[in-house]
Amino acid sequence: MTDATGHGARLTVDLGAVAENWRRLAAEAPGRACAAVVKADAYGCGSDAVVRALWTAGCRTFFVAHLGEAARVRDALPEAAIYVLNGLLPGAMPAYAALDLRPVLGSVQELSDWAAFGGGTRAAALHVDTGMNRLGLSVPDALALAGDPRIAAAGIDLVMSHLVSAELPGEPVNGRQIADFARVRAAFPGIPGSLANSSGVFLDGATHHDLLRPGYALFGGNPTPYRAANPMRPVVRLEATILQIRHVEAGAQAGYNGRWTAPAPRRLATLSLGYADGYPRAASGRGHALVAGILCPILGLVSMDLIILDVTEAPEAARGGVSTLIGDALDVDTVGQAAGTIGYEILTGLGSRYVRTYIGG
Repeated sequence: MTDATGHGARLTVDLGAVAENWRRLAAEAPGRACAAVVKADAYGCGSDAVVRALWTAGCRTFFVAHLGEAARVRDALPEAAIYVLNGLLPGAMPAYAALDLRPVLGSVQELSDWAAFGGGTRAAALHVDTGMNRLGLSVPDALALAGDPRIAAAGIDLVMSHLVSAELPGEPVNGRQIADFARVRAAFPGIPGSLANSSGVFLDGATHHDLLRPGYALFGGNPTPYRAANPMRPVVRLEATILQIRHVEAGAQAGYNGRWTAPAPRRLATLSLGYADGYPRAASGRGHALVAGILCPILGLVSMDLIILDVTEAPEAARGGVSTLIGDALDVDTVGQAAGTIGYEILTGLGSRYVRTYIGG
Protein backbone atom coordinates (compact mmCIF):
# COMPACT_ATOMS: atom_id res chain seq x y z
CA MET A 1 0.00 0.00 0.00
CA THR A 2 1.65 3.22 -1.17
CA ASP A 3 0.51 6.79 -1.71
CA ALA A 4 1.92 10.14 -2.79
CA THR A 5 2.96 11.00 0.78
CA GLY A 6 5.03 7.85 1.14
CA HIS A 7 3.59 7.48 4.61
CA GLY A 8 2.34 3.95 4.21
CA ALA A 9 -0.80 4.16 6.33
CA ARG A 10 -4.39 4.87 5.34
CA LEU A 11 -7.59 5.76 7.16
CA THR A 12 -10.78 4.82 5.34
CA VAL A 13 -14.06 6.43 6.45
CA ASP A 14 -17.34 4.91 5.29
CA LEU A 15 -19.74 7.83 4.88
CA GLY A 16 -22.53 5.47 3.87
CA ALA A 17 -22.17 3.77 7.26
CA VAL A 18 -22.33 7.13 9.03
CA ALA A 19 -25.59 7.94 7.23
CA GLU A 20 -27.02 4.50 7.92
CA ASN A 21 -26.12 4.77 11.61
CA TRP A 22 -27.92 8.12 11.80
CA ARG A 23 -31.05 6.59 10.23
CA ARG A 24 -30.81 3.62 12.62
CA LEU A 25 -30.68 5.93 15.63
CA ALA A 26 -33.53 8.10 14.35
CA ALA A 27 -35.67 4.98 13.93
CA GLU A 28 -35.47 4.36 17.70
CA ALA A 29 -37.72 7.39 18.29
CA PRO A 30 -40.27 7.71 15.47
CA GLY A 31 -41.74 11.17 15.21
CA ARG A 32 -38.83 12.80 17.04
CA ALA A 33 -36.00 14.69 15.38
CA CYS A 34 -32.46 13.31 15.36
CA ALA A 35 -29.46 15.64 15.42
CA ALA A 36 -25.77 14.77 15.03
CA VAL A 37 -22.93 15.64 17.39
CA VAL A 38 -19.90 16.27 15.15
CA LYS A 39 -17.42 17.87 17.55
CA ALA A 40 -13.69 17.05 17.48
CA ASP A 41 -13.59 17.01 13.66
CA ALA A 42 -16.57 14.64 13.58
CA TYR A 43 -14.91 12.32 16.10
CA GLY A 44 -11.72 12.26 14.05
CA CYS A 45 -13.47 11.26 10.83
CA GLY A 46 -13.35 14.62 9.06
CA SER A 47 -16.06 17.19 9.64
CA ASP A 48 -16.53 18.49 6.09
CA ALA A 49 -17.26 15.13 4.46
CA VAL A 50 -19.23 13.77 7.40
CA VAL A 51 -21.67 16.67 7.83
CA ARG A 52 -22.42 16.74 4.11
CA ALA A 53 -23.20 13.02 4.19
CA LEU A 54 -25.47 13.49 7.21
CA TRP A 55 -27.26 16.42 5.57
CA THR A 56 -27.91 14.30 2.49
CA ALA A 57 -29.30 11.59 4.79
CA GLY A 58 -31.77 14.10 6.26
CA CYS A 59 -30.03 15.49 9.37
CA ARG A 60 -30.72 19.19 9.85
CA THR A 61 -29.37 19.92 13.35
CA PHE A 62 -25.73 19.65 14.43
CA PHE A 63 -23.84 20.10 17.71
CA VAL A 64 -20.17 21.01 18.09
CA ALA A 65 -18.01 21.95 21.06
CA HIS A 66 -16.35 25.19 19.98
CA LEU A 67 -16.99 28.25 17.86
CA GLY A 68 -14.22 27.31 15.40
CA GLU A 69 -15.80 23.91 14.82
CA ALA A 70 -19.14 25.59 14.23
CA ALA A 71 -17.64 27.90 11.62
CA ARG A 72 -16.33 24.89 9.72
CA VAL A 73 -19.73 23.18 9.75
CA ARG A 74 -21.36 26.43 8.63
CA ASP A 75 -19.01 26.60 5.64
CA ALA A 76 -20.16 23.13 4.61
CA LEU A 77 -23.86 23.56 5.49
CA PRO A 78 -25.23 27.09 4.99
CA GLU A 79 -28.76 26.14 6.10
CA ALA A 80 -28.14 23.86 9.08
CA ALA A 81 -29.07 24.60 12.69
CA ILE A 82 -25.73 24.55 14.56
CA TYR A 83 -25.47 24.57 18.36
CA VAL A 84 -22.21 25.21 20.22
CA LEU A 85 -22.06 23.10 23.38
CA ASN A 86 -19.31 24.81 25.35
CA GLY A 87 -21.30 27.94 26.07
CA LEU A 88 -20.94 31.64 25.42
CA LEU A 89 -17.63 33.31 26.21
CA PRO A 90 -17.67 37.05 26.99
CA GLY A 91 -17.59 39.14 23.84
CA ALA A 92 -18.31 36.21 21.51
CA MET A 93 -21.85 37.27 20.60
CA PRO A 94 -21.01 39.04 17.31
CA ALA A 95 -19.14 35.97 16.03
CA TYR A 96 -22.18 33.77 16.73
CA ALA A 97 -24.50 36.24 15.05
CA ALA A 98 -22.31 36.61 11.97
CA LEU A 99 -22.53 32.88 11.25
CA ASP A 100 -26.07 32.32 12.55
CA LEU A 101 -24.88 29.96 15.28
CA ARG A 102 -26.77 28.96 18.41
CA PRO A 103 -24.92 29.02 21.75
CA VAL A 104 -25.84 26.48 24.40
CA LEU A 105 -26.26 28.77 27.40
CA GLY A 106 -25.17 27.26 30.71
CA SER A 107 -25.48 30.06 33.24
CA VAL A 108 -27.74 32.96 34.14
CA GLN A 109 -24.98 35.36 33.06
CA GLU A 110 -24.74 33.74 29.62
CA LEU A 111 -28.52 33.89 29.29
CA SER A 112 -28.53 37.58 30.22
CA ASP A 113 -25.71 38.40 27.82
CA TRP A 114 -27.37 36.65 24.88
CA ALA A 115 -30.78 38.12 25.68
CA ALA A 116 -29.34 41.63 25.77
CA PHE A 117 -27.49 41.08 22.52
CA GLY A 118 -30.04 39.05 20.58
CA GLY A 119 -33.25 40.77 21.45
CA GLY A 120 -35.20 37.56 20.76
CA THR A 121 -34.13 37.51 17.13
CA ARG A 122 -31.46 34.78 17.45
CA ALA A 123 -31.96 31.25 18.72
CA ALA A 124 -30.09 29.53 21.57
CA ALA A 125 -30.37 26.47 23.81
CA LEU A 126 -30.60 26.40 27.60
CA HIS A 127 -28.36 23.80 29.25
CA VAL A 128 -29.52 22.46 32.60
CA ASP A 129 -27.17 20.28 34.65
CA THR A 130 -28.98 17.25 36.08
CA GLY A 131 -25.97 15.39 37.45
CA MET A 132 -22.75 15.87 35.46
CA ASN A 133 -21.54 18.98 37.34
CA ARG A 134 -19.55 20.32 34.40
CA LEU A 135 -21.58 22.96 32.57
CA GLY A 136 -25.18 24.12 32.84
CA LEU A 137 -27.57 25.76 35.26
CA SER A 138 -28.54 23.83 38.36
CA VAL A 139 -32.07 22.47 38.40
CA PRO A 140 -33.21 25.01 41.04
CA ASP A 141 -31.69 27.89 39.05
CA ALA A 142 -33.39 26.68 35.90
CA LEU A 143 -36.76 26.31 37.61
CA ALA A 144 -36.39 29.84 38.97
CA LEU A 145 -36.26 31.10 35.37
CA ALA A 146 -39.77 29.85 34.58
CA GLY A 147 -41.65 32.81 33.18
CA ASP A 148 -38.55 35.00 33.16
CA PRO A 149 -38.67 37.40 30.18
CA ARG A 150 -35.01 36.64 29.40
CA ILE A 151 -36.04 33.20 28.12
CA ALA A 152 -38.03 34.74 25.28
CA ALA A 153 -35.54 37.58 24.82
CA ALA A 154 -32.75 35.04 24.36
CA GLY A 155 -34.71 33.09 21.76
CA ILE A 156 -34.48 29.82 23.69
CA ASP A 157 -35.70 27.15 21.29
CA LEU A 158 -34.27 24.08 23.08
CA VAL A 159 -33.85 22.97 26.70
CA MET A 160 -31.25 20.25 27.13
CA SER A 161 -29.27 18.22 29.62
CA HIS A 162 -26.64 15.48 29.42
CA LEU A 163 -26.86 11.95 30.79
CA VAL A 164 -24.11 10.78 33.14
CA SER A 165 -24.28 6.98 32.83
CA ALA A 166 -26.65 6.18 29.98
CA GLU A 167 -24.51 3.21 28.93
CA LEU A 168 -25.24 1.60 32.33
CA PRO A 169 -29.01 1.14 32.48
CA GLY A 170 -29.02 -0.01 36.10
CA GLU A 171 -27.41 3.15 37.47
CA PRO A 172 -29.80 5.06 39.81
CA VAL A 173 -28.56 8.39 38.43
CA ASN A 174 -30.41 7.70 35.17
CA GLY A 175 -33.78 7.73 36.90
CA ARG A 176 -32.92 10.86 38.85
CA GLN A 177 -31.86 12.69 35.72
CA ILE A 178 -34.96 11.63 33.81
CA ALA A 179 -37.17 12.89 36.65
CA ASP A 180 -35.28 16.17 37.08
CA PHE A 181 -35.33 16.90 33.37
CA ALA A 182 -39.06 16.23 33.24
CA ARG A 183 -39.51 18.87 35.97
CA VAL A 184 -37.46 21.35 34.00
CA ARG A 185 -39.35 20.66 30.79
CA ALA A 186 -42.65 21.27 32.59
CA ALA A 187 -41.37 24.71 33.68
CA PHE A 188 -40.83 25.72 30.05
CA PRO A 189 -43.95 24.59 28.18
CA GLY A 190 -43.78 24.74 24.44
CA ILE A 191 -39.97 24.64 24.25
CA PRO A 192 -38.53 21.40 22.79
CA GLY A 193 -36.25 19.26 24.93
CA SER A 194 -33.18 17.11 24.35
CA LEU A 195 -31.67 14.59 26.76
CA ALA A 196 -30.61 11.44 24.87
CA ASN A 197 -27.00 11.04 23.79
CA SER A 198 -25.93 7.91 21.85
CA SER A 199 -26.48 5.52 24.74
CA GLY A 200 -29.51 7.48 25.92
CA VAL A 201 -31.26 6.66 22.65
CA PHE A 202 -31.31 3.00 23.75
CA LEU A 203 -31.75 3.57 27.48
CA ASP A 204 -35.41 4.41 27.90
CA GLY A 205 -38.13 6.05 25.85
CA ALA A 206 -38.39 8.63 28.63
CA THR A 207 -35.04 10.03 27.50
CA HIS A 208 -36.11 10.70 23.92
CA HIS A 209 -38.06 13.96 24.28
CA ASP A 210 -38.09 16.04 21.06
CA LEU A 211 -34.53 15.80 19.79
CA LEU A 212 -32.04 12.92 19.96
CA ARG A 213 -28.41 13.99 20.22
CA PRO A 214 -26.15 11.04 19.22
CA GLY A 215 -22.45 11.39 18.54
CA TYR A 216 -20.22 8.35 19.18
CA ALA A 217 -22.69 5.84 17.77
CA LEU A 218 -22.76 7.66 14.43
CA PHE A 219 -19.11 6.70 13.99
CA GLY A 220 -19.50 3.02 14.81
CA GLY A 221 -18.98 3.05 18.57
CA ASN A 222 -21.20 0.72 20.58
CA PRO A 223 -23.87 2.76 22.40
CA THR A 224 -25.13 -0.39 24.13
CA PRO A 225 -22.08 -2.07 25.69
CA TYR A 226 -24.39 -3.96 28.02
CA ARG A 227 -25.81 -5.78 24.98
CA ALA A 228 -24.21 -8.68 23.11
CA ALA A 229 -23.90 -6.95 19.75
CA ASN A 230 -23.20 -3.46 18.48
CA PRO A 231 -26.22 -2.21 16.47
CA MET A 232 -24.08 0.31 14.60
CA ARG A 233 -22.14 -0.22 11.40
CA PRO A 234 -18.36 0.23 11.60
CA VAL A 235 -17.18 3.48 10.04
CA VAL A 236 -13.38 3.67 10.23
CA ARG A 237 -10.66 1.36 9.00
CA LEU A 238 -7.02 2.05 9.81
CA GLU A 239 -4.37 0.15 7.87
CA ALA A 240 -0.58 0.33 7.85
CA THR A 241 2.04 -1.02 5.47
CA ILE A 242 4.60 -3.56 6.63
CA LEU A 243 7.99 -1.89 6.10
CA GLN A 244 10.23 -4.77 7.03
CA ILE A 245 10.21 -8.41 8.12
CA ARG A 246 12.98 -9.73 10.35
CA HIS A 247 13.76 -12.99 12.17
CA VAL A 248 15.05 -12.92 15.74
CA GLU A 249 16.39 -15.63 17.99
CA ALA A 250 15.35 -16.48 21.52
CA GLY A 251 16.52 -13.81 23.95
CA ALA A 252 16.50 -10.98 21.39
CA GLN A 253 14.84 -7.77 22.53
CA ALA A 254 12.64 -5.41 20.53
CA GLY A 255 11.72 -1.75 20.80
CA TYR A 256 12.72 1.01 23.20
CA ASN A 257 14.15 -0.14 26.55
CA GLY A 258 14.00 -3.77 25.45
CA ARG A 259 10.52 -4.14 26.90
CA TRP A 260 9.94 -7.38 24.95
CA THR A 261 12.21 -10.39 24.87
CA ALA A 262 11.72 -13.22 22.38
CA PRO A 263 10.85 -16.45 24.23
CA ALA A 264 11.85 -18.46 21.14
CA PRO A 265 12.78 -17.74 17.52
CA ARG A 266 10.16 -15.30 16.21
CA ARG A 267 9.26 -13.47 13.01
CA LEU A 268 8.67 -9.72 13.43
CA ALA A 269 7.08 -7.08 11.22
CA THR A 270 7.59 -3.32 11.51
CA LEU A 271 4.58 -1.16 10.59
CA SER A 272 4.53 2.38 9.20
CA LEU A 273 2.38 3.81 11.99
CA GLY A 274 2.89 5.08 15.53
CA TYR A 275 1.57 7.32 18.26
CA ALA A 276 2.18 10.43 16.12
CA ASP A 277 -0.58 9.04 13.91
CA GLY A 278 -2.96 8.79 16.83
CA TYR A 279 -2.46 5.12 17.64
CA PRO A 280 -2.24 4.97 21.45
CA ARG A 281 1.13 4.31 23.04
CA ALA A 282 -0.82 2.75 25.89
CA ALA A 283 -1.53 -0.21 23.58
CA SER A 284 2.15 -1.19 23.86
CA GLY A 285 2.37 -4.90 24.61
CA ARG A 286 -1.43 -5.11 24.85
CA GLY A 287 -2.89 -4.33 21.46
CA HIS A 288 -3.04 -6.30 18.21
CA ALA A 289 -3.16 -5.88 14.47
CA LEU A 290 -4.62 -8.17 11.84
CA VAL A 291 -2.42 -9.56 9.09
CA ALA A 292 -4.19 -11.73 6.52
CA GLY A 293 -6.93 -12.25 9.10
CA ILE A 294 -4.50 -13.42 11.80
CA LEU A 295 -4.43 -11.53 15.11
CA CYS A 296 -0.83 -10.51 15.74
CA PRO A 297 0.32 -8.99 19.05
CA ILE A 298 2.06 -5.63 19.33
CA LEU A 299 5.52 -6.08 20.85
CA GLY A 300 7.35 -3.68 23.13
CA LEU A 301 6.62 0.04 23.06
CA VAL A 302 4.64 1.76 20.31
CA SER A 303 7.06 4.31 18.81
CA MET A 304 6.31 7.72 17.35
CA ASP A 305 6.24 6.42 13.78
CA LEU A 306 6.57 2.64 14.02
CA ILE A 307 4.98 -0.44 15.59
CA ILE A 308 6.46 -3.93 15.87
CA LEU A 309 4.26 -7.00 15.49
CA ASP A 310 4.89 -10.66 16.12
CA VAL A 311 3.80 -12.22 12.80
CA THR A 312 5.17 -15.69 13.45
CA GLU A 313 1.66 -17.12 13.13
CA ALA A 314 0.89 -15.08 9.99
CA PRO A 315 3.03 -16.61 7.24
CA GLU A 316 1.53 -14.30 4.59
CA ALA A 317 3.03 -11.22 6.27
CA ALA A 318 5.52 -9.66 3.88
CA ARG A 319 7.24 -6.38 3.09
CA GLY A 320 4.71 -4.09 1.42
CA GLY A 321 1.79 -6.05 2.83
CA VAL A 322 -1.08 -4.54 4.78
CA SER A 323 -1.94 -4.79 8.46
CA THR A 324 -5.21 -3.62 10.00
CA LEU A 325 -5.11 -1.66 13.28
CA ILE A 326 -8.81 -0.73 13.33
CA GLY A 327 -11.31 -2.79 11.39
CA ASP A 328 -12.90 -6.24 11.21
CA ALA A 329 -12.41 -7.94 14.60
CA LEU A 330 -10.60 -4.85 15.92
CA ASP A 331 -13.41 -2.32 16.26
CA VAL A 332 -12.83 1.00 18.02
CA ASP A 333 -14.20 -0.29 21.33
CA THR A 334 -11.89 -3.32 21.26
CA VAL A 335 -8.87 -1.16 20.44
CA GLY A 336 -9.78 1.26 23.20
CA GLN A 337 -10.17 -1.51 25.75
CA ALA A 338 -6.76 -2.95 24.83
CA ALA A 339 -5.20 0.46 25.41
CA GLY A 340 -6.92 0.91 28.76
CA THR A 341 -9.16 3.67 27.42
CA ILE A 342 -12.39 4.07 25.44
CA GLY A 343 -13.25 4.07 21.77
CA TYR A 344 -14.07 7.78 21.95
CA GLU A 345 -10.40 8.55 22.62
CA ILE A 346 -9.27 6.24 19.82
CA LEU A 347 -11.51 7.98 17.28
CA THR A 348 -10.84 11.56 18.32
CA GLY A 349 -7.10 10.92 18.47
CA LEU A 350 -6.81 9.76 14.86
CA GLY A 351 -3.90 11.60 13.30
CA SER A 352 -3.67 13.52 10.05
CA ARG A 353 -0.42 12.29 8.48
CA TYR A 354 -1.84 9.35 6.58
CA VAL A 355 -4.08 9.54 3.54
CA ARG A 356 -7.81 9.64 4.28
CA THR A 357 -10.12 7.86 1.88
CA TYR A 358 -13.88 8.40 1.91
CA ILE A 359 -16.22 5.76 0.56
CA GLY A 360 -19.98 5.42 0.36
CA GLY A 361 -20.66 9.14 0.17
